[in-house]
Amino acid sequence: MAWRYFLSREVPSELEGLQELAQDLRWTWSPQADRIWRRVDSQLWNATRNPWLILEVISQKRLEELAGDPEFRQELSRQLEERKQYLERPTWFDLRYPSPETCGPVAYFSMEFGLAEALPIYSGGLGILAGDLLKAGSDLGVPIVGVGLLYQQGYFRQSIAPDGHQVEYFPFNDPALLPIVPLRDQDGQWIKVAVELPGRTLHLRAWKAVVGRVELYLLDSNDPLNTPADRTITGVLYGGGPELRLQQEMVLGIGGWRLVESLGIRCSVCHLNEGHAALAAIERAHSFLDEEGVSFWEALWATRGGNLFTTHTPVPAGFDQYDPALLERMLGSYVENELKIPFEDFLRLGRLWGRRDEPFNMAYLALRVCSATNAVSRLHQEVSRRLFAPLFPRWPKWELPIEVVTNGVHVPSWEHPEADAFWNRFCSEERWREPTEVLVEQVRKASDEELWELRNRCRCALITVARKRAYRACACRGAAPEELQQCQCLFDPNTLTLGLARRFTAYKRPTLLLHDPERLVRLINHPTRPVQLVVAGKAHPLDSTGRDLVRQWVLFSERPDVRGKVLFLEDYDMELAAEIVCGVDLWVNTPRRPWEACGTSGMKILAHGGLNVSELDGWWAEAYSPEVGWAIGDSGEHGDDPGWDAQEAEQLYTLLEKEIIPTFYERDHRGIPVRWVQKMRESMSRLTPYFSANRMVRDYVDGYYTTLSQRYARRAAKGGRIARELFQWERELQSHWKGIHFGPLETETVEGEYRFTLPVYLDEISPDWVEVELYAEPLPETSAPVIVRMSRGQKLVGSINGFLYHASVPANRPSSDFTPRVRPFHPEACVPSEVTPILWYR
Repeated sequence: MAWRYFLSREVPSELEGLQELAQDLRWTWSPQADRIWRRVDSQLWNATRNPWLILEVISQKRLEELAGDPEFRQELSRQLEERKQYLERPTWFDLRYPSPETCGPVAYFSMEFGLAEALPIYSGGLGILAGDLLKAGSDLGVPIVGVGLLYQQGYFRQSIAPDGHQVEYFPFNDPALLPIVPLRDQDGQWIKVAVELPGRTLHLRAWKAVVGRVELYLLDSNDPLNTPADRTITGVLYGGGPELRLQQEMVLGIGGWRLVESLGIRCSVCHLNEGHAALAAIERAHSFLDEEGVSFWEALWATRGGNLFTTHTPVPAGFDQYDPALLERMLGSYVENELKIPFEDFLRLGRLWGRRDEPFNMAYLALRVCSATNAVSRLHQEVSRRLFAPLFPRWPKWELPIEVVTNGVHVPSWEHPEADAFWNRFCSEERWREPTEVLVEQVRKASDEELWELRNRCRCALITVARKRAYRACACRGAAPEELQQCQCLFDPNTLTLGLARRFTAYKRPTLLLHDPERLVRLINHPTRPVQLVVAGKAHPLDSTGRDLVRQWVLFSERPDVRGKVLFLEDYDMELAAEIVCGVDLWVNTPRRPWEACGTSGMKILAHGGLNVSELDGWWAEAYSPEVGWAIGDSGEHGDDPGWDAQEAEQLYTLLEKEIIPTFYERDHRGIPVRWVQKMRESMSRLTPYFSANRMVRDYVDGYYTTLSQRYARRAAKGGRIARELFQWERELQSHWKGIHFGPLETETVEGEYRFTLPVYLDEISPDWVEVELYAEPLPETSAPVIVRMSRGQKLVGSINGFLYHASVPANRPSSDFTPRVRPFHPEACVPSEVTPILWYR
């Protein structure tokens, strides 16, 4: 495959490599980017933060001027050399896994990627997480390729009408002005893939974005060969009804895997970021089926070993579900002609009960086509185990196969230059490209003065930006000159600054601080301990409740008694988010527990010395301690009870009044709030390294990617020999499991031990294919159950596969706590991820 950087005009030879810098999205986290692009065109750079667009629209005369500027050429040469060193230096992955057999390429599928405003193909946290993962993968040298969709319109842009209502705009994504290139083959032909839809073929164009060492491939249905309706399949992110959503998921999954294979990338791991991407695992099995001549189920056993499903959903309503009739119309031919299985068999992969009217659940499909599943915070692991428990009947919750990798943020992408300079004084400039554990003690070396100076500088940076944004918004609304003048005086650089920015929807309770507006006004206007507040966020256009929540904050900010002290900043996006998280002293987060799977916004303030006050939900439930911030809630679940909302609002007001605000304003003789700074030091040193995408990606590599890569290699070897064996093993279990039964359990106590003896009759199942175990629930002071493998003894006389099993355990709890059970076993299988039967003695 060949490709090249290209523009619609000639770039002077003296500027060779400038296109390369513009195309590589590493500029989104490179401190040097600002220096070169501001010199090319400062106005365009400030307005768009899109180097590719700048090169497309500036004049040829300006390019010639730059070509003749020795200082600019020197800066260009310096940055090209720096990029070359970045790409060529040994990485963490190279050093940790020098053998290429350890972990093959990882294909990471996501419906959205939040890399930069220059590539607006994201809507919120899911996309930001995906973008941060790719960036950290590049820093660490992990062989990841991203796969997503190129939307003709990204998520909407927001403005606020004079009456406080949110107004939505949907600007067109002009591919010529995005930092992407068409993907072309050796002959210069645009690479395309096809996906069959009812009665027609959907032609998909392929694009490529460069993210440092990582490549992101995007599919686009806006091809002239498609019907007008089909050209809009990738028109809007999360737009339309169920049929369009399913078509987008077919493009992402089926089309995405076909694209990866057409490029000759032999991925050993397929990582599904949410259930939207589940069809990628189906197409992966289809590809193996074609290549090796095996059945679909044997192919699934082979490929599933290399598949990982990351779930982000905390409530059942968050799962994509489809009517079986729609699914059959869209996928019936593919399933029966390509996968060569009855459609009803396919439906069972996405259903719980198998009733004719039961919808098809994409999250169920994703879990069943992957050998590993992870949640995105420890609390979310508990929630996910509850959500998916019906798929694993009679299995204890402790053993449900959903592990956890807590999300993290790509710190360099969110780090303000002031924070970057601060961290550089105490840590290596390579700190986010190496293991971060060493940073904990390094940051502790910062003095109180240095920490407080950082906080003040970052707060001032936010105030400068907020004033500019407020002025622009007022000017657009035709504000009077005196109001425009007031925008230059918004906020006090010495006042405690709170930040509240998020998607506006009911479960996030963005108006909890407004529960008692007069009390909030008194906090804001306190004569000696005032507070100021930055608010931002969008509501989905169809979420009338969320839109009303936006309006409540807008109207509150316009009250005469808080004007200039509370500011709603419109059009919340990645750029605005970075500006806010830089400057706020305190991040306020108030979702209903446990409805926020993780949440990463509060992580972004950590590197800047900001502190959190948050519901004990998502990441904060595992991050919180009194030394690093504040918490509200009681670690319980109260649903949408208005009474509990009122109670937590009271708790938040009291925290602000009695603890948070006094801590900020209590100063020593140097003017430093010592207790506040102590919390800053603990928060920055403990939390920033851990809740980073660096740690997150290393967790994925060490805990999943290497294991899955090697598991897939074993199962796929020799035409899928082990996969075929696993399929036969599964069939044997299905045929004879109901025939398993127990004899009477005998227990005796000898020398401080319980000795258990149990006859087990296995019908026609080989004893090598099961484990017989003793199980006891965890004690209150422990977190894990007791599981003891029972040894197989003599064969029972006259029986078929009947054996006497025995085990001994310490007699430190009642013998009745222990229950024998039989579960499937195969050294190459993941139980219960891939097979779910279990039989209990009682």
